[in-house]
This record gives sequence, structure tokens and C-alpha cells, in this order.
Amino acid sequence: MTIREKTEEQELRIFSKYAAFSRYSRGRDREEEQCDIRTVYQRDRDRILHCKSFRRLKQKTQVFLIPEGDHYRTRLTHTLEVSQLARTIAKALRLNEDLVDAIALGHDLGHTPFGHAGERALNSACPFGFAHYEQSVRVVELLEKKGKGLNLTWEVRDGIRNHRIAGKPQTLEGQIVRYCDKIAYLNHDIDDAERAGILREEDIPQESRRIIGDTTTKRLNTLIHDVVMNSEGQDMIRMSEKTEDAMRDLRAFMFRRVYQNPVAKREEDKAVAMICSLYRFYNSQPELLPQEYQELMLEKGEARERVVCDYIAGMTDSYSMKKYRELFMPKSWQM
Repeated sequence: MTIREKTEEQELRIFSKYAAFSRYSRGRDREEEQCDIRTVYQRDRDRILHCKSFRRLKQKTQVFLIPEGDHYRTRLTHTLEVSQLARTIAKALRLNEDLVDAIALGHDLGHTPFGHAGERALNSACPFGFAHYEQSVRVVELLEKKGKGLNLTWEVRDGIRNHRIAGKPQTLEGQIVRYCDKIAYLNHDIDDAERAGILREEDIPQESRRIIGDTTTKRLNTLIHDVVMNSEGQDMIRMSEKTEDAMRDLRAFMFRRVYQNPVAKREEDKAVAMICSLYRFYNSQPELLPQEYQELMLEKGEARERVVCDYIAGMTDSYSMKKYRELFMPKSWQM
């Protein structure tokens, strides 16, 4: 019996009956020989962790565009916080930690430069539309490994695609990540907003503070405990109605005070204009795309507009600004 098979046997003995067992995964689009050490979800986690798209998250905006300070979150630190929260809940509920880790690490691989501003820009410019959760799946199914994709399991791809609020993950592990994405960004965005001087703790609605907590630590503790206590022994992941309502109200408050705040978003219009300009340029001159993207059109029959989105969405904040300067600014101004 291999180490992997022993691990699979251990899962069957220890995990909740509602867990996604590695042995019973629905598998990959392309069959592969099993690893003798790692389960399928461990392999998926490792593939995501080592891929280029994951490394680029360190230079992609979370909320604040090019903030002045080293402690603001990026898309990478957000991803790591989601993973940590999700693993905590999965372990408490005796669910598959490796699966939640893989989903969490991969859920934002398709995010654009400049966060949701870049996403809105591509969605408006591309006739096919653009959504980061669908792009994340496209990254792992097609764009990584020069058109080969990462060949992840069905369960990981389902969790990535359905991590948005309107999503309906088919596994409890995917449902955990869906909750933890919101729990993570609400709390770290409050922290970053306070650091930026556009929010004070006492500005948060009193009812939200009373129910969830009046510090980041208390809020995280309340929300994680609420998910665990209300999901233990159940066939779905849920919160209590009171806590979920309070979290929804807190999210609405954050949209009013932070996500749409002119101080936090004063540079967003510039970012949108820049992304749209890059899209128009490459859409009119696709021969200037890197070779691997031209091959997607020539060899795989992918639409030009979609491939242009692929290229731009994969850029980091700094690289997109570099390309914009090269394409649209006189060399004497590029100082």
C-alpha cells in the first residue's frame, strides 16, 4: 500500500461523512497516473502554489491602488488569509483541508491588475464580458503551462468557479471557501481602511459591532465560530441568521464607506482608462501579443477578444503600467 493510499484510508476513518474524500474525486479532464505520496487534492494545491499566475498575485491590487506603505494587502496576501481561515473551519468540521487549501489558493488566479477596477474595465471592453471567477477557471484549465492548463480535479475547479456570493459550490469544502473569501476581505479591508485614514473603528455601525465584534480579532473569532457551530454535523455550510445578516450589513457599509470612497478610489478611473486602452491596442494589433497568446488563436481557435483579455488579465499592476508607457508615451517622458 502506497503512502497516498494510506492517507486515503485515514481520510475515510477520520473525516466527516460529508467530506469530499480524495479517493472518490470525480477526477481530471485528462487522466494521469496517481502519485504514490500525495492525494489528488494535495497535488492540485501544489500545482497552484507553483504556477506563474499564483506568483503574480503579489503585485496585484486588493483594494488600494499602489498604496504608500508596506502593510496593505495585495491579492496574494488576501489569498493566503482566505486559505488560513478555510483550513481552520475545515479542520474543525473534519472536512478535507487539502481541498479547501487548493480552492482557496486558486480562487483569485484570474484577477486583473488593479483589482475590481480592472475587472470592470475588461468586462465593459470585451464583447464576451469578463468575470474573474470564470477567468480563474480558464487559467487552470487552459492558460497555465503554455496552453495545457494545470489539469486540476473537478472539485477544485468547481470551488474556484463558485466562490462568488451567487455561487453554489457542490462540495462543503467549496462552500467554506465561499464564506471565507467574504470573511477575509471584510476584515482585512477594514484594517487597511483604518490604516489609510478613511475609516475609524467607531464609524462601523453599532449593531454590527455589537453582534460581530469591535476589533478584527473579535470579528474573525465570532464569524469563524459561528460557521463551525452552525455547520457541525450538517450537509451544508451555514451561518446563523443573525450573524449572516450582520455580516451582510457590514458588507453594505464597506461598499458605501470604503469600496466606493473617493479617497480609496480616486485613481480607479485612470486605471480603467489604461486597461481599456491596452485592450483596444492589442485587439487592433494582435500580432504584437506574446507568442503563446498568438498560438491560442492560431492553434486552439480561441477568439481574439478573449485572448487579449487573457493577456491583460494576467498582467500585474506594475507590468500593465510599464506596457502602457511603452505603447502610449514618448520615450523622453518615460522617466
